[in-house]
Amino acid sequence: MTLKLYSFGPAANSMKPLLTVFEKGLEVEKHRLDPAKFEHHTDWFKAINPRGQVPALVDGGKVITESTVICEYLEDEYPTEVKLRPADSYGRAQMRVWTKWVDEYFCWCVSTIGWHRYVGNMVKALSDAEFEEKVAAIPVVEQQVKWRRAREGFPQDMLEEEMRKIAFSVRRLDDHLADNEWLVGNMFSLADICNFAIANGMQFGFADLVNKEATPHLLRWIEQINARPAVQAMFAQVELEKLGPRE
Repeated sequence: MTLKLYSFGPAANSMKPLLTVFEKGLEVEKHRLDPAKFEHHTDWFKAINPRGQVPALVDGGKVITESTVICEYLEDEYPTEVKLRPADSYGRAQMRVWTKWVDEYFCWCVSTIGWHRYVGNMVKALSDAEFEEKVAAIPVVEQQVKWRRAREGFPQDMLEEEMRKIAFSVRRLDDHLADNEWLVGNMFSLADICNFAIANGMQFGFADLVNKEATPHLLRWIEQINARPAVQAMFAQVELEKLGPRE
């Protein structure tokens, strides 16, 4: 049965299962949706994932959603020589502490700034009526709110708080990586994949926070992962969205 993965390009939550697939060498039919065309809010995709969110994995008649859950499902259902979880229960627990943290904390503060800087550009040219038509197709109320904020501009106090959280997050990663090659158990794991999906590129987009002087260990880890053959193959084969910065 052919696995089908629906995602955006290799960044943020879409990168997690994409990189897992490439690291494990799995044969997967990849469907790259275009966020600028709001393909994830179309009826055909909402028939796959009623929440209208990527990524989504289709395995025969089963649909698996939520990026980190997809990664664990692939590791459970499609074992390969490449192992992306520690073999012991304690190691797996530590891995899940890091994936839980990135899903519930790190991802959200980086995402808000990303929406403020980039995503809002996709709706700037729409009329109010056109924009409301797009919003009406979004099934998740919280995402409707986020789109409206991206179009209008996020409150300054919210942006400042999210930047504080980002500064805390990169410091936490750098401190841990000062004494560890990888996040968990001396091995490259889903903890690294899920955090790299959010941290990669911060050396450019948040250069005042992520650089050789302030976070040398985090930068070493980012560069080390980027040098992996699977990562290079992923970026070569799956196009990344090009969203301009907010003026």
